[in-house]
Amino acid sequence: MNKKIKIVRIDEKGIQKIRFIVQSLFALLCIWIGIEFYLFIRFLETDGAASFYQRPPGVDGFLPISSFMSFYFLLTTGEIHQAHPAGLFIFLAVILISFIFGKSFCSWFCPIGFLSELVGDFGEKVFKRRLKLPKFLDYPLRSLKYLMLGFLVYSVIFMMTPLAMKYFLDSPYNIVADIKMYYFFAKISQTSLIVISVLFILSIFIRNFWCRFLCPYGALLGIFSLLSPNKIQRNAKSCIDCGLCNKACPSFIKVDSVKTVISDECTSCLNCVDVCPVKDTLQLNTLLLKKKKVNKQYVAIGVVSIFMIVTGLAMLTGNWQNKVTKEEYLLHYKLMNSYGHPTGPNAMKQLNEQANKETKREVRKIDKI
Repeated sequence: MNKKIKIVRIDEKGIQKIRFIVQSLFALLCIWIGIEFYLFIRFLETDGAASFYQRPPGVDGFLPISSFMSFYFLLTTGEIHQAHPAGLFIFLAVILISFIFGKSFCSWFCPIGFLSELVGDFGEKVFKRRLKLPKFLDYPLRSLKYLMLGFLVYSVIFMMTPLAMKYFLDSPYNIVADIKMYYFFAKISQTSLIVISVLFILSIFIRNFWCRFLCPYGALLGIFSLLSPNKIQRNAKSCIDCGLCNKACPSFIKVDSVKTVISDECTSCLNCVDVCPVKDTLQLNTLLLKKKKVNKQYVAIGVVSIFMIVTGLAMLTGNWQNKVTKEEYLLHYKLMNSYGHPTGPNAMKQLNEQANKETKREVRKIDKI
């Protein structure tokens, strides 16, 4: 049977109010990017008759697979691919945040995580309880996001040569991947709508269902977060075993039974620190500096600053907006339905073969010259 855990009201004087403001502002930014992208799509739909709106580079942040491939391409070749450069720098910012402040992107920035929290709050108000799946279901389901992450990593790192990766990143399909994503939601199929609806309903009953069980991006950040030097620690001597930290944790981590919270599920939301009734019993410490306490406000300043600095660097170096012209976009838009994603068990092999063929053609051209 499902376990029932009483809800704890988080202290509004803690960091949660600031975190909510950061989440809300980032959500509004995402909405603004969506509006700009819609206006850009309208320009394409009218074959250039409507007013031209520059494609917002921030939409690259919604292409995590392409961003991951660009990241690995950068590691293997030293080059910044220009199809979706903003996505690469957003990815780098998120990874850097995870290294320093743990899996904090999920609880401070991610719009899906923010929506999941709001849905979870609604569910708790309705049922007056926080439901948790039993271990024999929870552990297998939590492994799903790692299986999906493993498949992605295997497909990109072990199945694709750097040449094949460049071939894919250069492909028209990758260039219009964001436009295809737009139409996936704008003209959503009945099957996709049913799946999203089911996930939404499940999130009412089981808090953060998507984030906890299915998000491969969160799985990747969870792995990086284990290397973070900033961890929540509990002072066992002053702990009064009230259990409030356990009840406040949205990830169901048993905070009151460990000295240091080392978990891929911890999102550095600091709920547990806020509800602790005994001063300095639960706190975020920097382990590299002899457990020096980190002020909670510094987390807010840190995650926002890192994101702004890395994305600002992309803008200053000319690696934010891609180099695709509006004429090229108009041409790709007309042919977009003919662009397909490589599928099937031999997809990576086909990409490698196509890349090799392209290379041989280029060599022949050079020989003729």
